Amino acid sequence: MGELNLYGVYVPTLLIQAILAYVLFKIVTLATNRLIEAGWIGFSGIFNLSLYVLMLMIVHWVFLTIQT
Repeated sequence: MGELNLYGVYVPTLLIQAILAYVLFKIVTLATNRLIEAGWIGFSGIFNLSLYVLMLMIVHWVFLTIQT
């Protein structure tokens, strides 16, 4: 992990990754909300949490592959 220096303020890269994952999560939930309303997904809170963690892992993996 690391940090970025933006005009003297250190911003952790995990914060940037979390924000990108949240934006990606909001885009994906537009499609998955239809499945929740149709009854295909039973526990929507657990599903949404798992989906966000998955998006965070994907964004983190992309950041790691870009750095190397």
